[in-house]
Amino acid sequence: MPPEPSSPAPAVQVTDVRALRALAHPLRNRLLARLRLDGPATASRLARAVGESSGSTSYHLRQLEAYGFVEEVEGEGTARERWWRARHRQTSWRPGDLLAQEGGAEVQEEFTRLAIDQQARVLDAWFAQQDRLGPEWADAASLSDYALRLTPAQTRELAAELHATLARWMAEHPADTAQEGAGERVCVLVDLVPLRDWPT
Repeated sequence: MPPEPSSPAPAVQVTDVRALRALAHPLRNRLLARLRLDGPATASRLARAVGESSGSTSYHLRQLEAYGFVEEVEGEGTARERWWRARHRQTSWRPGDLLAQEGGAEVQEEFTRLAIDQQARVLDAWFAQQDRLGPEWADAASLSDYALRLTPAQTRELAAELHATLARWMAEHPADTAQEGAGERVCVLVDLVPLRDWPT
């Protein structure tokens, strides 16, 4: 039986390229996502969820712990079966902070690729599951794109407004809530990407 989770902090702003390089590992990224979505878990439970060995998940959880992304749940588990939880609901960083550090461009590229791949998996999963969700969800779901002409400063301002709104909604409706009537998990994808040539 999983321990009663305490609420993770809303977000962590990471500036150290070494911490982000550790998190850029695809399996670590998946383990952290599982802990954020499902709450505390053991390495064995996570291993079953992601199709890896518990030895592998244990190693990667310790790496995540070393950089402050996860922590052991105090007073739970044993020396053989430790419970882990995410320390934050979100990880954020500024590309400018990364690019100013040695190896930062490579880490930024890895994270960009991870994010694009994850968004593709999310949309594919939604497309595959939409028939099971029913007509109310078909009516509520939204796929939208908007074309604007903005400067970099305006783009940062728009991103800050969008993120502030989503942070408020996340605080009021966290994804790891398992209460009666809490609804389904809803993934919100927000991308602001400059394009010289618009794909058609």
